Amino acid sequence: MSIEPIGALTVLAGLICLWLGTGALVHGLAITAVLGAAAALFIGGANVLPGHLMVAFLAFGVLSRRRESVAVIKALHPNEPGFWFACLVAYGVASAILMPRVLAGVTPIIPLGTSVFEDTGSTVPLTPVSSNLTQSVHLCATLLCLLTLTAVASTRQGFTVVLSAILAYCVANLAFALIDVATYLTGTQELLSFIRNARYTLHTDSEVAGMKRIVGSYTETSVFARSTLGVFGFTGTLWLYGVQRALTGSLAAFSFVLIVLSTSSTGLVGAPIMLLLLYATALVSLVQGRAGGHAGLFAFYAPVIGLAVVLLLLLNPEATAEVRSYVDLVVLNKAESDSGVERSSWNVVSFQNFLDSWGLGVGLGTTRASSFAVALLASVGIPGALFFAIFALECFLRPRGSIGSLEADAAVAARNGYAGLLLGDLLVSPVIDQGLLFCMFAALSIAARPRRGEVRAVPPIPAGARL
Repeated sequence: MSIEPIGALTVLAGLICLWLGTGALVHGLAITAVLGAAAALFIGGANVLPGHLMVAFLAFGVLSRRRESVAVIKALHPNEPGFWFACLVAYGVASAILMPRVLAGVTPIIPLGTSVFEDTGSTVPLTPVSSNLTQSVHLCATLLCLLTLTAVASTRQGFTVVLSAILAYCVANLAFALIDVATYLTGTQELLSFIRNARYTLHTDSEVAGMKRIVGSYTETSVFARSTLGVFGFTGTLWLYGVQRALTGSLAAFSFVLIVLSTSSTGLVGAPIMLLLLYATALVSLVQGRAGGHAGLFAFYAPVIGLAVVLLLLLNPEATAEVRSYVDLVVLNKAESDSGVERSSWNVVSFQNFLDSWGLGVGLGTTRASSFAVALLASVGIPGALFFAIFALECFLRPRGSIGSLEADAAVAARNGYAGLLLGDLLVSPVIDQGLLFCMFAALSIAARPRRGEVRAVPPIPAGARL
């Protein structure tokens, strides 16, 4: 095991946050969760991300308090969404241990591993791989993060802290994207080497049509686009409801621009879908007779602005040709590129793994896919897919909070933010672990519930409250 400089800083920050209180721990988790290309520790060939290291500090801080410990246990009750996610994790870990051994050689796989042998991109007979362990650890860390954040958000003050922490994540995501572009243009990319030290394949200096592929603090542009789609859905919804209007409106606008300019096919496909989702949210808000916010303005002006943009493009053939060329290059021709063909082959092989395992899956972390849905079926089969579907329905689609309350608004924002993450994952994700931002969205949605004497109010969100 070896610790990197960013890991030492994470440990120091974790200790300071422990001293400051749970609010600081949640904010520390949100900031470190952005560092997707960083490795705090190396354990053999495995990377331990700063966010996962901070999860350990958060869990220690939360579980050392009786009230929060009780809330963690309650989050595992069969009536709570956390129970179903725990079932997914339990089945996933069991499948990672058993399936590659019980079904050894039954089907060819494209391994999801870290060694040179496991990362060739060619098929090998089904066998245990190193990522059976690493993906099991990651998914367990995700469950621990989900339960502890749900416990924190179970109080009114804690709910506000988690909401504030997600906004901190959104700000950090935007800041690192701007830093990424600035360092590339000035030839100072080495300044970011301390947060780009993970033993993954990094695509941080690529261009498309003369444009920098924006990666921010992640490994590649598709991962950045996926994260930013979640940020856009979350902040855009809060802006519609009038929560921290200046901040959420600015974050939503800049996020949308960065998605379009990122040159990611994931972003360009996802952006219009997220706009339609926000427009539907605005219409529902109007039907509910909601006052305040910008839902009415957005519902009226969005079609007008969209129509005006289309007309301007039609009147300017050169601009239309530029837009069409950009979309063709980034989206329409993507499937015919070497990368697109390779990713399609991963999904074909992975789906065959699902069929050859009689619907049980070949084990968590065993095979490489290029879509969350295919990875879910290939890894944990029908049982795991059912556990996840029940969790997602209970977590994000069950009505929560009183209409017009801050908690209800935040729950809808979390649902829309998660829709952005899920959309990106369905397009490119090779694994079923959806990361720490997913945990924050889920905890916010789970914890939202009507409270006695609740009135419509939007209190100022603290930068980091002690609980």
